[in-house]
Amino acid sequence: MRVAGVTIPKEKHVIIALTYVYGIGLTTAKKILRHTGIEETVAVKNLTREQEDAIRGVIEKQYRTEGDLRRERANNVKRLKDIKSFRGLRHMRHLPVRGQRTKTNSRTVRGNKRNVAPSGKKPSAQKT
Repeated sequence: MRVAGVTIPKEKHVIIALTYVYGIGLTTAKKILRHTGIEETVAVKNLTREQEDAIRGVIEKQYRTEGDLRRERANNVKRLKDIKSFRGLRHMRHLPVRGQRTKTNSRTVRGNKRNVAPSGKKPSAQKT
């Protein structure tokens, strides 16, 4: 089954499989299944064609997913950078945007650079 350009795994329960689509989490998946009247524990391979179409229709009509959502988020960040807001500057400098500390811990945004510099260690003895 394909939804919003993403192939959904067949062996998983529908509620979990829907979360493979960017922009759909557990809460949204529950709302979609409640709206279509499908049980959460049904495996994707056991869905009928009508149920698949119902899920696909609800997602396409009511939710922004995949490419559209990614594009919107990128445009929001670009707008912040263009107006040179504080948050935009933090994005430009690859620093945490939402007030987190930077003396330690900001590895997710800044990248894992813990093993880049040798930190003053003497080089190990070379073999002869």
